[in-house]
Amino acid sequence: MTTIPTQPFALPGGSAPRRRGYLQRPDCRIYFEVTGSGPALIFAHGLGGNYMSWWQQVAHFAATHSCVTFSHRGFAPSETPPGGPRPEDYAGDLEALIAHLELRDPVLVGQSMGGWTGIDLALKRPGLLKALVLSATSGPIDPTQTGSAAAGAFAAWSARSQEALRSGSARGIHPAVGARAAEEQPALHFLYRAMDELSVGLDKETLRGRLMAARNRPASDLAAIAIPALWITGAEDVVFPSPVAPYLAAAMPRARHAEVERAGHSPYFERPAAFNALLAEFLAALS
Repeated sequence: MTTIPTQPFALPGGSAPRRRGYLQRPDCRIYFEVTGSGPALIFAHGLGGNYMSWWQQVAHFAATHSCVTFSHRGFAPSETPPGGPRPEDYAGDLEALIAHLELRDPVLVGQSMGGWTGIDLALKRPGLLKALVLSATSGPIDPTQTGSAAAGAFAAWSARSQEALRSGSARGIHPAVGARAAEEQPALHFLYRAMDELSVGLDKETLRGRLMAARNRPASDLAAIAIPALWITGAEDVVFPSPVAPYLAAAMPRARHAEVERAGHSPYFERPAAFNALLAEFLAALS
């Protein structure tokens, strides 16, 4: 493990401890940061992000929690392993980071690609996580294997999504942010794209293919995740089928679903106040 000298993080009326470093894995190094103190809150970013994606969550929760952010393998400033990152390695990376930081009962928040990390880890190591938050993601769970009740909702969403993605691409709208944010919050849209483009050595299309190939588990597998879970979706998401999320949540013993209005695929980024309020309510119910 490599540590990096780091100053504390200023908060209103005081400051929070902060540490940074690299965790050595067999084939690459994983970058991480820990800001704040208290119960552990881990954030796993999506395909368009990195550890910086959670700036609006870390600043909000660092006064009460140890906020752990990291970049998945291949995403700056983590290293890219030979052959590029494979989603099946994500859970092992995070398990190793949890052990290295000696975290107890962490809550994991996974956005989009981070859902592969979260669900795989929850299934692989029952009891390691205290709770799970899935934002705009079903990870390795195939949303088309949710059952006949959700089939109509998925089909209607898919038709709308394909048209929105085509028109958005022609305009240069990042699909993970969406048309509304591009129109209403152009600076935020620019920032998201800038973060996305930092991982210059990563073949994201190959990785996207690997993620989709790994999305092959039925919704019935979710029944094995007995910890409390919160599914958060954006009502205008064109990347993840948000209408299917309530059915997925119902497949878990202790899960519920909440939707953020006027938000696309990245509610944590586009509507941080609403997202943080939902997360804070969920965390309060755990204690």
